Amino acid sequence: MKKQLLILLLFCLSLATQAQNGTSVFKFLELPFSSHASALGGDNISINDNDITMAIHNPALLSFVSDKTLNMNYMSYIDGVGVGSAAFSNTLGERSVWAVAAQYVNYGNFKETSAEDIELGTFSAKDMAFSGIYSYDLSDSWSGGVTTKMIYSTYEKYSSFAIGVDLGLNYYNENSLFSASIVARNLGGQIKAFDESRESLPVDLLVGITKRLSHAPFRMSVTMHNLTNWNSSASTSTEEKEKFSKKLMNHFIFGVDFLPTETTYVSLGYNCKRKSEMQVNGISGWSGMALGAGIQIKRLKIGTSYAKFHPSSSSLLFNFAMTL
Repeated sequence: MKKQLLILLLFCLSLATQAQNGTSVFKFLELPFSSHASALGGDNISINDNDITMAIHNPALLSFVSDKTLNMNYMSYIDGVGVGSAAFSNTLGERSVWAVAAQYVNYGNFKETSAEDIELGTFSAKDMAFSGIYSYDLSDSWSGGVTTKMIYSTYEKYSSFAIGVDLGLNYYNENSLFSASIVARNLGGQIKAFDESRESLPVDLLVGITKRLSHAPFRMSVTMHNLTNWNSSASTSTEEKEKFSKKLMNHFIFGVDFLPTETTYVSLGYNCKRKSEMQVNGISGWSGMALGAGIQIKRLKIGTSYAKFHPSSSSLLFNFAMTL
């Protein structure tokens, strides 16, 4: 019964968010928390490794995380902007796991000037999010999870506070090494707006599958994201159909893991939407591509990834986790 209720809830939320298009605030919530997910194209919700950072992308995956896991992360973002994050998990009985997480983006200090270009001083800009995560094993194959976020941003004299919720569901078949997930992300709204008008959170609906090959050290993943924003066309012309096909592909992220041992991985990912958005004069280069690697040494787990989230710079994301 719990499984059916959660599936119905996610389905209703997906329908409710179809109309939420346009601008949104707190875009930093779309940055990857996990170096493994980043290496697989920027997002992944269906890999059920013992990795607490993947549970930030899908709270249902927290069920696979070891008791008392401490995690710390750092990402170099755009031109000196740093993104720091941390998480801690703890089991609660045989079927439940809870965790807390925090993310911090520091954009540095900026000069404040008047309309006459007179320097008045400096101001700072910051984004923060604090999360509580809970997952529950609905059966041997199904797990569900929920994340509650308190989100705060301050830019000079303007600030905003919001509360958001992520809902996740995962199915895993140990015999076929197949995993499938659905996640409704950033449901909620602003409690305090930057000004008089309230803006929406970056709501997203994601569906993902992962399949590990039985007789080869490879694991394939396909993730569909941005499913709350479909721009279809009623035209039947060939040109319009080609444009819609390109827009459709922008919802896909493809990733592959090479698993030489049970404790190491090398990942390669391709994000179609990022490739399309980062084109400059029709040239995108390696934009959309991502890669990374990770290794576990006893109770320590280290991961790193390389990706481009902006045409002008590249980003490195480092994960460090320890089972206490």
